[in-house]
Amino acid sequence: MSQRPIPCQEITETVARLCISANYDLPDDVRAALAAARASEPSPLGQHVLDQLLENARIADQGNYPLCQDTGLTVVWLELGQEARIVGGDLYAAVQEGVRQGYTEGYLRASIVAFPFGARANSGDNTPAVIHLRLVPGDRLRIAVCPKGGGSENMSALAMLKPADGRPGVIDFVCQTVERAGANPCPPLIVGVGIGGSAEQAMLLAKHSLLRTVGRPAPDAETASLEADILARVNSTGIGPQGLGGRTTALAVHVEVHPCHIASLPVGVNLQCHSARHKEAVL
Repeated sequence: MSQRPIPCQEITETVARLCISANYDLPDDVRAALAAARASEPSPLGQHVLDQLLENARIADQGNYPLCQDTGLTVVWLELGQEARIVGGDLYAAVQEGVRQGYTEGYLRASIVAFPFGARANSGDNTPAVIHLRLVPGDRLRIAVCPKGGGSENMSALAMLKPADGRPGVIDFVCQTVERAGANPCPPLIVGVGIGGSAEQAMLLAKHSLLRTVGRPAPDAETASLEADILARVNSTGIGPQGLGGRTTALAVHVEVHPCHIASLPVGVNLQCHSARHKEAVL
């Protein structure tokens, strides 16, 4: 069977475009979730904050301005069809060049430093991106560009719970993570949760869950029920929009699950701020 060629130049151009559009245009599902939260938020101050967030998205869209001054660590998710063939260069290099071009041409803040424990010299173009590659059936390449702000990423957490902690332990840990974070991750949040696998797999699941349409329940009833219970408890904390009080601490909780060792119960949490930015394309 012949393989379908995908030119590196096309990958670079697509990534550059996605970097700019992700930072300028809030996805429709996030806007809808913010609008729904505004309609149900009982706190006058919380209502005001949500109005400001919606206005910010409108101004950014109409004026071609970044949604936030923190234009993020660029996280790129790739799903490469096993019947596709990358031609004209190296896949990872093509993605990095796309990030370089997008952040330079889009006048987006460069936030990446080398040797984070030492000189912390800024790369000047927001490279290198963090790239996650998955091989899938088919002959297409799906690219998702997700700028991740430092304030929310800094509130990530991992717990290696005991199996006996079970469902209540998972809920406790996730909610404790949100409470410790307070206003730092710029709520209202999307709370990404990864359960199972290994330590690194749980964290990867948590971040990947943020790609899901905001508020769409998990496909299986047990996980969807867990999401609903965590969301209810998170929104009972009173942290509210931007940490100023109210019911809307989180817009949604997204959980992804993977089987794990009989002696383990890994739980990863990745908090996403209200500016849940991501754009996708298929080549």
